[in-house]
Amino acid sequence: MLWEADDPLSALDKRFGFTDEKSAADWVAATLDEHWGVRIRACERIVISDHNALAWVDTQSGRLLAKWSVAPWLFERLAEIARLTHWLNDQGLPVSVPLPALDGRLQVEVDNTSMSLQREIKGDLLDTDDPHQVRAAGAILAQLQDALAAYPEADRIAAPSQPPTPLPARITGWLDSDDAQHVPAKAGDALRRLLTDLPSDDLPIQLAHYDFRSANVLCAGTEVAAVIDFEEVRLDHRVVELARSAVLLGTRFHDWGPVSPEVHAEFLAGYQSARPLTPVEAGCWDALLLWQSLASFDRVNDGLI
Repeated sequence: MLWEADDPLSALDKRFGFTDEKSAADWVAATLDEHWGVRIRACERIVISDHNALAWVDTQSGRLLAKWSVAPWLFERLAEIARLTHWLNDQGLPVSVPLPALDGRLQVEVDNTSMSLQREIKGDLLDTDDPHQVRAAGAILAQLQDALAAYPEADRIAAPSQPPTPLPARITGWLDSDDAQHVPAKAGDALRRLLTDLPSDDLPIQLAHYDFRSANVLCAGTEVAAVIDFEEVRLDHRVVELARSAVLLGTRFHDWGPVSPEVHAEFLAGYQSARPLTPVEAGCWDALLLWQSLASFDRVNDGLI
């Protein structure tokens, strides 16, 4: 299990219909053979996350990663995300690109599942104790946002909606909602004071990864090897995603917590090395960082305020 505390064999049966590991591995092998022409030597590991599963397989051409979902309401979106990551790879971005099936599809629907196949990318999860990796991650986020802003089929993933609520009203609405019940009065008052100075200028909305954190950033040495998992991609302001990413940068799978203000600063410096904040974005930074900090953790640590 990637995130959950459930029994993996029980989840494998109830969610995916496999009675044991062998039946799951046999199905993966047969599916890859039929649709990708790939014969595996071994299925080394299967990891479950909600209604998604990932299988690491060994083949003559190296290790591959098969990822499938049994949530049919996501199938169309997963196909669009596969197209997006393929396009980002063509733009030179470090992403995990899906391998085309024999019929050219990047996402294959089979046996009431939707599956993609990718090459394993060598690297370790982003280490927020390494300032070089943190700075490199900031720069890559800026480059990724530049590319996402230019993606020609963004409306196929995130359809344009009504004009976005201005940030001051959006944050005030959150403070007044049940989602902010855990926020201490002192912290809420501090955020409201920052909102009084928030620039009134409109900020553009664009496609954003929206799940940029240690668990989804693979590093090799001081370089970012790949940004993975685009399932949360959506429309938002660039600087909102930047603040959210800074706050959640240390997130992995278990026992994670907030990163330090020094990590926030290093991440922002890396971002601005590739794309400086506009004056309007810079004027939003402190309020957005506090908002995302309060929104992301049930308890407020002194270092966040």
